[in-house]
Amino acid sequence: MVSTIRFHELGGPEVLRVEDVPVRAPGPGEVRIRVDAIGLNRAEVNFRRGTYLEAPRLPAGLGTEAAGVVLETGPDVSRWSVGDEVSVVPAFSQNEFPVYAAEAVVPAAALLARPEGLDAVSSAAVWMPYVTVYGMVAEIVRVRAGDRVVVTSASNSVGVAALQVLRHLGAVPIATDGSRDHADALHAAGAAHVVVAGESLTADLLAATEGHGADLVLDADGGPQVAQLVNACAPGATVIVHGGLSGEPTPLPGGGYAPVWLRRYRVFEITGDPAALRRAEHFVRAGLASGAFTPMVDRVFEFDDVAAAHAYVDSPDRAPGKPVLRVRH
Repeated sequence: MVSTIRFHELGGPEVLRVEDVPVRAPGPGEVRIRVDAIGLNRAEVNFRRGTYLEAPRLPAGLGTEAAGVVLETGPDVSRWSVGDEVSVVPAFSQNEFPVYAAEAVVPAAALLARPEGLDAVSSAAVWMPYVTVYGMVAEIVRVRAGDRVVVTSASNSVGVAALQVLRHLGAVPIATDGSRDHADALHAAGAAHVVVAGESLTADLLAATEGHGADLVLDADGGPQVAQLVNACAPGATVIVHGGLSGEPTPLPGGGYAPVWLRRYRVFEITGDPAALRRAEHFVRAGLASGAFTPMVDRVFEFDDVAAAHAYVDSPDRAPGKPVLRVRH
């Protein structure tokens, strides 16, 4: 029996419970790990509410991103051995392999070796943000030096990673945020400009690009704001909607705009493709080794404080970076 976070009904953070649940032996292609830290994402908040892309099967566990140590390998698993320090990347259903637990069974294909020099907490904050960004700027679009790239809601973990990656690639990162409270942190991460999202967003972005317009937009918000973003683009630009923080439907903008590509994206496009994940892994490891990428951990919560952690993840006042849940053994 291991401590596991589950919920038996949809709702707010108060529905989360810490329960003793049996953990099964790993099957073919699976690994059982001791979980030392869990990366927290808004996907889990939406899963708990019942507003995620996938409906939870109650009672349900949560989580797809963690760091820990291999305890047991299933049949046909040759790459991993007991004692290996690993990170879990989002590549599976929360219904099938939840990681909010002291121990978890996960697909061996979803494991990467823990980056050298990082502890478990930092390792739980690396892969989802940087792999998400890699897919957008290296697989979907090849960002070139000098490209003007808008990163919306840049204070979240993907946004901060995007600013670092874009600076590393020689692009001109332009961050948007709900206020200027985090402007210094966003500039430190790589933002050339920080724009407060509001009614004048289009004009402000055009000013930040010196009238050229954005060559690429990485949009975490979705919703009606997409029309403003499209209107701030240069002809032939790409707008990639990778999140839905607005909570509103994302309409296809009507006529009168510069011709742009509008695309939805999920990190599973990379983590579910072994060749793409291998390329992403090499890209991220190189950035970490050179010092260009530094995972930003916002706050660390204890395992039993998961309700407070979920409330914080959903708070508009959270600081830049990724919240992490620590598991003490």
